[in-house]
Amino acid sequence: MSEQTEQNQRGVVIVGAGMAGVQTAVALREQGFTGPVTLLGAEPHQPYDRPPLSKAVLLGKAEDSAFDVDFEGLDIRLRLGTEVTGLRAADHELDTEAGPVPYGILVLATGAQPLTLPGTEGVPGVHLLRTLDDAARLRPVLAASPRTVVVGAGWIGAEFATAAREAGCEVTVVEAADRVLAGALPAEATEPMARWYEEAGAGLITGAKVAGVEEGRVLLADGRVLPAGAVVVGIGARPATGWLAGTGVERGADGSVTADAYLRTSLPDVYAVGDCASFPSGRYGTRLLVHHWDNALQGPRTVAANILAGRPDRVYDPVPYFWSEQFGRFVQYAGHHGGADTLILRGDPAGASWSVCWLRDGVLVAVLAVGRPRDLAQGRRLIETAVLLDPAKVSDPATPLKSATA
Repeated sequence: MSEQTEQNQRGVVIVGAGMAGVQTAVALREQGFTGPVTLLGAEPHQPYDRPPLSKAVLLGKAEDSAFDVDFEGLDIRLRLGTEVTGLRAADHELDTEAGPVPYGILVLATGAQPLTLPGTEGVPGVHLLRTLDDAARLRPVLAASPRTVVVGAGWIGAEFATAAREAGCEVTVVEAADRVLAGALPAEATEPMARWYEEAGAGLITGAKVAGVEEGRVLLADGRVLPAGAVVVGIGARPATGWLAGTGVERGADGSVTADAYLRTSLPDVYAVGDCASFPSGRYGTRLLVHHWDNALQGPRTVAANILAGRPDRVYDPVPYFWSEQFGRFVQYAGHHGGADTLILRGDPAGASWSVCWLRDGVLVAVLAVGRPRDLAQGRRLIETAVLLDPAKVSDPATPLKSATA
C-alpha cells in the first residue's frame, strides 16, 4: 500500500472552524485527500470569516460572513457547537462534551481568544469583538449612537473606532502605551497614524491606564472619568490553547503551539496552523506567531500537502502579510521588521499615501504601505527574492520599488 493511499484511509480531524480550520479541510480535498475529514467548531454558527465582523456585519450591512464553501459537496463533516476539552495522544482521541472523537491525523486550528480587561467581567455595557455573537450584540448598541470608549489603540481598536464613527458615535480611544500600535510597529511608523483619530473626529488618549470600568463610565488611573454608554475592549489576543495543558503538546510562553517548520507539533500525527501556532522562520531566523488572516489562509495548504505526502516535505516559511482598513485608509504590511537595521520613509506621512521600508544588510525585510498598494505588492516580491536594494532609490517615492535594486 502506498503512503498516500494509507494517509487517505486515516481520518483527519480538525479542531477549529475558523479560517485556518476551514481552509485546511478545503485544501485536503483540493489536493486529493479522499479519507474522512471532520471539522469541529465550538460555535453553533456555520463557519464564518472574521474581518467583516468589525465592518459590514457590525454596521448592519451584512447579516453574517459565512464562508462560501459547499461542505456537503466536499464530503467534509461539520460538527458545530462541539467544544473540545482534551486530547489523549496515546489513544488518538479527543474529548468533547458529546463524547470521544477518534482521529488518525489531528490538526489544531483553534485560533486566538481576545484578552479581557481585568475587573470588567459582568459589568453592563462592556464588549469584546471577536465572534459573530459579539458583533450581533454590538450592532444595536452602535445603532443607538452612544458615547463609546475603546480600550486599546491597536489594529482592532482602530478598526472598531472607525466603524463607531461611521455609525455616528462619539468615540474616545484609550491606550496604556504612549502611542498607537506600540506593540506592532516602531514610533517612526505610528506617529503619523495618531493624527488619523483627530481627523476622523475620534478622541485619543495615550499613556493612560484604565483603573476600572463601571456601568456608564471608565475610570482612568490619573483620576479622569470618561462617560461611556458602551465600552469595547481591544487589547490583544492570546492563542486559544488552554485546553492543551497536560496533553504533551509543547507550547511557548505566549501560549502558542510550538510547531516545527512543517507545522507539526511535538506529538505524532498532530499539526497546528493559524493563530494558535508559532513556527520557525528560516527567512527571518526567528520564531513567528502571526495573528492575521493571510497566515490562516496559507498555512493550511502546507499542512494538507504534508498530510498527503505521508512525510513532511513542504516547509512553511511565508512572508507574513496583513491589512487594516481604518479612518478611510487602507493599510498593508508585509514581512517582519524585527532585526532590521535601516528604516526608510517613502513619501510624506502627512499625505494620503506613503510607505515605510525596513532593510537588513541592504535587503528589504518588511514594508508598510498606506494607500500605496504597488509598494506593497512589489515590496513583497522583493522580500521573497532577497535582492540587494539601493537605499537612495528606495527613499524616492517616485521610483517604483521594483526598480530600486542596487
